[in-house]
Amino acid sequence: MKRKCLEGDGCPVARALDVVGDWWTLLIIRDAFAGVTRFGDFQKHLGVAKNILATRLKDMVEQGLLQTSEVGARSEYQLTDKGRALMPVLVTLAQWGEAHTQPEQAGARVLDARSLKPLRKVEILAEDGRVLGLDDIVTQVS
Repeated sequence: MKRKCLEGDGCPVARALDVVGDWWTLLIIRDAFAGVTRFGDFQKHLGVAKNILATRLKDMVEQGLLQTSEVGARSEYQLTDKGRALMPVLVTLAQWGEAHTQPEQAGARVLDARSLKPLRKVEILAEDGRVLGLDDIVTQVS
C-alpha cells in the first residue's frame, strides 16, 4: 500500500512521519548510532530483505538522514546532523518501550557513555526550565 505524502502538511508531526514514519528507518538510525555503517551489517543486524534495505537506505540518503562515502570498494553510511538530531526521539521511544512493552529478550539499551548507566527519563521542559506534565501542555490543531 502506497503511503500518502505528508511533506507539505501544516502539522510538524505529520511532516516528521513523512521522513521517519517507516519502522525500518528508525531501526536503521538506531543501528547507525551503534556504529553500523555498511549495507551487509545493517542487513545482518536487522534481518531485513536486501531490496527493502536498499530502498530505505536510498530514501534516507535522499531525505538527508544519512550520507554515503566510499571506503575501498564499498559504500559506508554515516548519520548526518539531521539524522543525529533523532537521538532524543529514539531515547524517548526506547524509554517508552521499556516501560510499556514486554521484552522478549535483552536488546539494545541506551546508556550514559561515561558511567554505562541508564539515562534519566526524558522530560518535557518549558522555556523557563519547568518540568511539564500532560495537563500543562496544549496542542493546537490548525
